[in-house]
Amino acid sequence: MTFALWEPPLVHSYEEGGDAAPVRRSALRESADLLADAVTNGVRTLAFVRSRRGAEAVATMARRSLDEAVPGLGARVAAYRGGYLREERRELEAALHSGELLGLASTNALELGVDLVGLDAVVICGWPGTRASLWQQAGRAGRNGHEALAVLVARDDPLDTYLVHHPEALFGRPVEATVLDPSNPYVLAPQLCSAAYEAPLTRADLPLFGPDAAAVLDELVADGILRRRPSGWYWTGEGRPEVDLRGTGGVPVCVVEAATGRLLGTVDPASSHFMVHSGAVYLHQGESYVVDTLDLDDAVALVHREEPEWSTHARDVTSLSVASVRSYVDAGPVGLFFGDVDVTSQVVSYQRRRIGSGEVLGTWPLDLPTRELRTTAVWFTLSPQSLEAAGVEDVPGGLHAAEHAAIGLLPLVATCDRWDIGGISTAAHPDTGAPTVFVYDGHPGGAGFAERAYKIAVSWLQATRDAIDGCACETGCPSCVQSPKCGNGNNPLSKPDAVRVLDVVLTSLPR
Repeated sequence: MTFALWEPPLVHSYEEGGDAAPVRRSALRESADLLADAVTNGVRTLAFVRSRRGAEAVATMARRSLDEAVPGLGARVAAYRGGYLREERRELEAALHSGELLGLASTNALELGVDLVGLDAVVICGWPGTRASLWQQAGRAGRNGHEALAVLVARDDPLDTYLVHHPEALFGRPVEATVLDPSNPYVLAPQLCSAAYEAPLTRADLPLFGPDAAAVLDELVADGILRRRPSGWYWTGEGRPEVDLRGTGGVPVCVVEAATGRLLGTVDPASSHFMVHSGAVYLHQGESYVVDTLDLDDAVALVHREEPEWSTHARDVTSLSVASVRSYVDAGPVGLFFGDVDVTSQVVSYQRRRIGSGEVLGTWPLDLPTRELRTTAVWFTLSPQSLEAAGVEDVPGGLHAAEHAAIGLLPLVATCDRWDIGGISTAAHPDTGAPTVFVYDGHPGGAGFAERAYKIAVSWLQATRDAIDGCACETGCPSCVQSPKCGNGNNPLSKPDAVRVLDVVLTSLPR
């Protein structure tokens, strides 16, 4: 196998205010071009894309390029992702097997569990989060014993930029140790219920479920979900316990074409606020739909067929409060903490951006309910005096930029990606009374990522500081401190002050 690390070239793009700033060409566009070139040459290729929307976009762009070159050739490329109906997925898999399809743009839904043979090349659009996923995706090519090609296309992102310039971080290293939290009650409780459903749980069984099993069982009994008897714990429900194996957080939202009643697909509840809010553009197999209404009570989004000249991008606001501190390090002007937090978020508006140029056409308000999350976080505080002594001029901008970069680099040291975690920074948080940066797990109860970051904070924050300082940009860019999911539109940000903030932290923390 030949493995290529591919960094898209620098281009100029539209920015508000009329100034053109150098940014890199979109990894989605670059991957779509590579996919189209491969199909043109008869190379059977699978393109892995991070998001459902991204997979649809890559497939659409590749089809358009192919049809311009050879009319009808675009029909040999399709998208594949979670949320499709089972019948659609089986048809796509069969078409790829038979050679009817030469190219497929997929989420990691094809990373495992589907037997694919005969592929010649794999394009990986953006770092997939772990070396384990990288090799699993790359291994989809060349399984028939012939030569194969794998290409990792870097996004304009701190971690992607770091990896393509430090290939030693990818090659010749073992896959990561999996990070998890076996005591997470949101995971442990459904598992205990499932065990009790199969056979009554006895005290001798409890060590199998970890040291927190007894406490979780007491809560389940208090809530009437399990019943305690001298012989053990019994399931009280009529049917099977509900277990959310995919961690999507509840009943999926059905996307339905209003005119025909046709079910197009499903979206998990948390993503529905971002992907299928009223006015959102929803992509399905290269066709565009606009959402008319989102009914969260009935878990359905009604859409109509339309080809607008814009894409939509939801914006949210987030607040965080500290529930408890599990562990901390007192380092003089700097404090490092790990504990439980309550995160409240709400999607409040969305932007329309012109396809191609990215020009913002306007912002439209949304009225969606808040979402609450009890999870774990790592955070550090700094004294105002230490920031002043370090020459930090823009405290909110420096903290915000450091937060973005820290989230971007955490996957380097924990088995996660930036979409598994979130963050908040503030010049004076009400619970800490000091300038603070929080990074929290995006899963109920925490998944172990924040705890891992707490334990290796120095190496994590050192890599963060080096990535910001080593970036060639002057004021901050997507390769260092800008975030693709920032609810504040990447404002305020100060790249120089982010380096100064992290210098204070790293100088104070014990090695």
